[in-house]
Amino acid sequence: MTLGSFLETLVFISAILSVVLILLQQRGASLGAGSGSSGELYTTRRGLEKSLFVTTIFFVVVFILSILGLLILPV
Repeated sequence: MTLGSFLETLVFISAILSVVLILLQQRGASLGAGSGSSGELYTTRRGLEKSLFVTTIFFVVVFILSILGLLILPV
């Protein structure tokens, strides 16, 4: 397996996982959010929501770095 094919596989897997993780996250919009009164002043991520957020950031960074690696690598 060459470095180019490894990076292509990494791009594919990280892209799919990033999309899935982004879709799993909650939007946080309630019924009152449409009229501008969401009722929440400040919220923090805790537990599974925070882990999901950090994992999403990790896979997006891996995706971007692997694409940059493919651009830099001579084909």
